[in-house]
Amino acid sequence: MLLVLGLAAFLWGIGALMGAPKHARWMMIGVLYVAVLGVQAAMPQASSLRSATGGSLALWLMIGGAVAAILIYRQGLRALRRRAQPDAAETPAGPFSDTELNRYARHIVLREMGGLGQKKLKDAKVLVIGAGGLGSPALLYLAAAGVGTIGIVDDDEVDNSNLQRQVIHCDDAIGTPKVFSAREAMIAQNPFVEVRPYHRRLAEDEAGALIAEYDLVLDGTDNFDTRYLVNRVCVEQGVPLISGALSQWEGQLSVFDPASGAPCYQCIFPEAPAAGLAPSCAEAGVIGPLPGVVGTMMAVEAIKVITGAGAALRGEMMIYDALWGETRKIGLRRREDCPVCGAEKGRLAASV
Repeated sequence: MLLVLGLAAFLWGIGALMGAPKHARWMMIGVLYVAVLGVQAAMPQASSLRSATGGSLALWLMIGGAVAAILIYRQGLRALRRRAQPDAAETPAGPFSDTELNRYARHIVLREMGGLGQKKLKDAKVLVIGAGGLGSPALLYLAAAGVGTIGIVDDDEVDNSNLQRQVIHCDDAIGTPKVFSAREAMIAQNPFVEVRPYHRRLAEDEAGALIAEYDLVLDGTDNFDTRYLVNRVCVEQGVPLISGALSQWEGQLSVFDPASGAPCYQCIFPEAPAAGLAPSCAEAGVIGPLPGVVGTMMAVEAIKVITGAGAALRGEMMIYDALWGETRKIGLRRREDCPVCGAEKGRLAASV
């Protein structure tokens, strides 16, 4: 038995020197215990190895049972203590724990936000289409801000060429679906939010049901088919849409919300540009920090729409020129003949 106890002490000491956590050291001792039981059960009575390890299977079973009983008792005692004296650091204060109140303190002290605004963020559900250049900063800041439920739609996987600008992903995530890579980074940043990954391209037959689950949509995609689909469904369901776009050194964003009197996306871009007139980032290039600037602006607009703070970019488009350090806004108007939100469409719907 002394041999076994000596081996156990040796394993514990080696584990401590190597910096192994306690649960790993206990696991090594557990493996030793199972090995001793195997020796006692399999070796003949006269075996010297069996004698050196105690010589009795019943003895080791009794020791193991006693240790198990002690551990169960301790766990039960800890559980009772937690119930009787809950951790003060996590005691809810209204809808927020003390940890959350401390985390969001810089929001709560803002006159335009306050505790009510932070509660609105926690209750909000935001869907982000695309976990690429624009989605990366938007997702990180929505999670950091405490938006309670965040959905991510993307069918792509992380590629080495993405990492120059898509900061939510890391080198180890190459080959991983972007929605899962993004979710991991968001939960690591703020475990108090719920992240729902949808690893697929947004399809016509499911867009309505999916968007209906959310209060606000952010579109950071790079193809017009998806943009028109998202816009149409958002208009039909009265869900505000924050849309951003990039090209080389310039970015733009706006809040499209016809339910509040603002134009929809198709009012401003009635038709997709001809092939070659709107090259992708892969074809035309894009400066790395630009998606961070525009994506972060999209997150700011989302917070303003959710909380009602300030004036969101409804009926306006913000244009940022990174090359010359210029920012400007232009006014946008609804089109009466818009096939998505125009008055003509409303008359046709009423007549049907």
